[in-house]
Amino acid sequence: MRRVKKKGQITIFVIFGLIILALAFAIYYFYPQIRAAITGETLNPSSYLQSCIEEDLNTNLETISSQGGSLNPEHYLSYKNQRLEYLCYTNEYYKTCVMQQPVLKQHIEQEVEKAISKKAEECFVSLEQTYKRSGYEVDIKKGKIEIELLPKRVVLSFNSTMTIKKDSTQRYDDLRISLVNNLYELVSITTSILNFETRYGDSETTIYMNYYHDLKVEKIKQEEGSKVYILTDRNNGNKFQFATRSLAWPPAI
Repeated sequence: MRRVKKKGQITIFVIFGLIILALAFAIYYFYPQIRAAITGETLNPSSYLQSCIEEDLNTNLETISSQGGSLNPEHYLSYKNQRLEYLCYTNEYYKTCVMQQPVLKQHIEQEVEKAISKKAEECFVSLEQTYKRSGYEVDIKKGKIEIELLPKRVVLSFNSTMTIKKDSTQRYDDLRISLVNNLYELVSITTSILNFETRYGDSETTIYMNYYHDLKVEKIKQEEGSKVYILTDRNNGNKFQFATRSLAWPPAI
């Protein structure tokens, strides 16, 4: 009985030890402000900002992607309780659509900037306070945040300069964070589909899936002539969906 009891105690200690290691790992890698306090290392501003804003940025990217590239769509199709922005549209029959967002990539970048501007400001305030609590003198010259959709990533640049002073002076000019995200690729394919809709009134979705084997492209026709396009990356589930109305035919009498 003593041996059984002793083995049980050892098992509990092992499990407890693994839990402590897991928590330490999470703190070290995902909370740089805590790591800096523990190790005494100088807090890295970009790492701090990444941990502060990453979740909010991912959430807004997902929302905007699911609504055709707009945070608050104005001209949209209601589809399964979602508002899908019309990216190419005509209200007439027998005519091809007109592009509604001729520079879609830039439009999305501006929408994301608006969506995260408040959170970015909050993160900068928190960063400054964290340094000051650690005894630093802090001087921040803030610029306008900028979002860039780039191949396989989304980059947020703060365009701000931070100077901190304690035992020595350090200056940070290139404050930015980067997220792994293939929205750039999905938007490029969307633009190609829209060009077909504008020119021919329709698109052939299989050509994209034959070329991009990890891509799923759905085209769902609606009764009044609209179409819903849903582009999904099979690897990570990233999605971009939007609506069009082009070369519509009147209902049969």
